[in-house]
Amino acid sequence: MMTEYAMAQQVLAVMDLTSLNDDDSTEQITALINSIDERYVPPAAVCVFPQFISHSKKQLLARNLQHVKVATVTNFPEGEQSIESVLRATEHALNEGADEIDLVLPYKQLLAGDPDTPWQYVHSSKELCRDKAVLKVIIESGQLQAPHLIEQATEIAVLAGADFVKTSTGKVPINATLDATKVILETIKKANKEAGFKAAGGVKTVAVAQQYISLAEEIMGPAWVSSQHFRLGASSLLEDVYRVLDIDRKR
Repeated sequence: MMTEYAMAQQVLAVMDLTSLNDDDSTEQITALINSIDERYVPPAAVCVFPQFISHSKKQLLARNLQHVKVATVTNFPEGEQSIESVLRATEHALNEGADEIDLVLPYKQLLAGDPDTPWQYVHSSKELCRDKAVLKVIIESGQLQAPHLIEQATEIAVLAGADFVKTSTGKVPINATLDATKVILETIKKANKEAGFKAAGGVKTVAVAQQYISLAEEIMGPAWVSSQHFRLGASSLLEDVYRVLDIDRKR
């Protein structure tokens, strides 16, 4: 049985420490990066808006945390930008040094019965990211709701080249859920492609995070759950992780 301390360490190692607020500033992003406690394993990545990529890289380097990846978002959050705009934004993010791109699938097209447009967004983004950056595709599972649509969106993302399928933007009423996670993971497994999974939105405690990890281990196997295949997008989760780790250190 894993201890709470070990759980917290496991959660921290797969975390994408995230700040995607409309009022974000360089000072806030600096504070986000400074919140990483060097006494413990670092998070897998920080996820910020494109205008903060370069600043994040510099701040991580200054703290000798350059191995922490910098992720950003495209077509965010509504998933309604033109493909031309999305690809321009992707190229810009890559030029700024982004290690990972979190692309919002145009899920409303899928809801309208058009699977081809979402496939094209992912495929075209993957062509730009190939050998340069990891592509995570946000399917907005809470808006799709129906299991067959979540499965279809996951299939489209994986077959079009996504490196990860991500549940949510965190900007809609329903974000990551265990039910949607189960569908996504089972679909990835069935597709037999080298694709990972990211839960985002509402994962705020080590206990909740561990439920997602346990489900992934059950479906994909314990060895699969590492930052290469599994991520948790979070902002307030870090506070609970450090609370658990600090309690153990003080014993």
